[in-house]
Amino acid sequence: EPLPPPLPKKQLQRAESLPEPALAREDTPPCTGSGRFINPPSHPRYQVGAASSSTPQNRPCWGHKRPLTKSQSLGTPVAWKGSSVPWVSPAELTFTTPDGELGGLLQALERRAGLCEVLVGAQRASLARLSARVQEDLLGKEDRQQLLAAELAGKKWADLRILEKEPCCEAGDAWYFRVGFASGQTQLVFAAKVLKSRSCSLAVQTSLGVHCSIQQVISHFTDSLPQELALPRNTRKHRQSQSREEDTAFLGSPRVLQVLISPEIPYQTLADFVKESHKVHKTSPGHYERLACLLLLQVCTGLEHLKRHNAGRGDICPENLLLVQCPRPPLSQQSKETSPGLSLPRLLISNFFKAEEKRRPCSTTQEQDWTEGLSAPSSPVADELNIGMLIYMLLHVDISLENALGFRCNRLPEIPSLSIYSTGLKHLAMLLLHRDPCKRVSVEEAKSILQVLLWGPRQELFARSKKTPDLLQSWVDVKRALLLLKFAEKMAGVGGSPTLEEWLCCQYFKEVTEHTLYQVTQALY
Repeated sequence: EPLPPPLPKKQLQRAESLPEPALAREDTPPCTGSGRFINPPSHPRYQVGAASSSTPQNRPCWGHKRPLTKSQSLGTPVAWKGSSVPWVSPAELTFTTPDGELGGLLQALERRAGLCEVLVGAQRASLARLSARVQEDLLGKEDRQQLLAAELAGKKWADLRILEKEPCCEAGDAWYFRVGFASGQTQLVFAAKVLKSRSCSLAVQTSLGVHCSIQQVISHFTDSLPQELALPRNTRKHRQSQSREEDTAFLGSPRVLQVLISPEIPYQTLADFVKESHKVHKTSPGHYERLACLLLLQVCTGLEHLKRHNAGRGDICPENLLLVQCPRPPLSQQSKETSPGLSLPRLLISNFFKAEEKRRPCSTTQEQDWTEGLSAPSSPVADELNIGMLIYMLLHVDISLENALGFRCNRLPEIPSLSIYSTGLKHLAMLLLHRDPCKRVSVEEAKSILQVLLWGPRQELFARSKKTPDLLQSWVDVKRALLLLKFAEKMAGVGGSPTLEEWLCCQYFKEVTEHTLYQVTQALY
């Protein structure tokens, strides 16, 4: 006898899947990685998905749902009915995904919009993988660093080879010397950080984890300074340095000093860089101010990392922000207009102190009392104020903290418009140095503003089209796809690894949402 006709397809899907609206692109709720700007609370699919709000940020939220049974979770691959082939998630798609799995996915997509969501998810996952690989190239493999730390444990000056008698860099809190160490058949070069002060933030620094903008410490010891090392007589005075008598004794006789070993070798501080870059700023203002944005972005990402781990505060005094040279790209990849003085270095926060439980004041009187105690080690300057001051310093505009907060004048110093970045940096400085602490932008918001200044969207995007969440999401999707194509073309052409700037760009398009862009462009433009 002929078989009875099958039930309608919609009823089968409704019997096996979660309640959901239509697959139309504009109906997708605002969640990590998707991006429609609607009211979450009234959206049925958003309410259902609320239980999985801990999903990692790089996992997209799709316009369709995979079939579920009562015993299956949202993250479990499921075989399609009548097939032993499991459903492959878009984040797991690669060029070598078997056609059997790919066919099951395509069969489930009833509309073209669903295919677009799959492609966007695959691109986002690919960008996350690429970003992780570049980060590994920049920082080294974590297991390799752990092996080196084990090898260096218990080693002192006698076990190291001093490569240069003069320090390669002098920071506010330490001198840095290049030293060699034999690891098997390999000769490795490290930086020996000789601390000027007896106090040390080693406990804080070693608890921060690995980050591109945080100085790594793989070993430490206490030992007398070798006689062949030359310490400068005109040493910088760190703001927490010892008394003059102690400094004289320190330089006049060998003392037992604390030494930290770091794989990153600095060549100068941010304060040195600013002093030497006046001419470059005048001759190439566009390139220099873009470089300033990238340096400020690294400061923000480092501070954001510290806040996320709640392990301590970073000292972003310019004398303690270190610059480390990145490997220069091949000549064929370098811009003809970019001079050696404009290559982007890694910026490292190298000095730390314990986080203080200190509430922000909300009145002018309290603010003034607060700033009068800034010189005390227990009262660090708020990160937002420090970043605002760094903007003025990088743009070679003199400013004092009291003037910045409006105690001696009512207006901030004028920042000259020399490039397309000048106006944005000026506006960001105003937001960071607002007289009312409650109205200042946070470090995270400053980071987002810098990313928009560097990679868009620029204001001309909204010249012909009204700014809407859909427009911003489409812009992100297109730019992400073009970024991946750029990397593919680069590898097929001259080759070479992505640069530090390209990695920072990857980080931006890996994380950004249309909701963030809407808020940032409102504040910036």
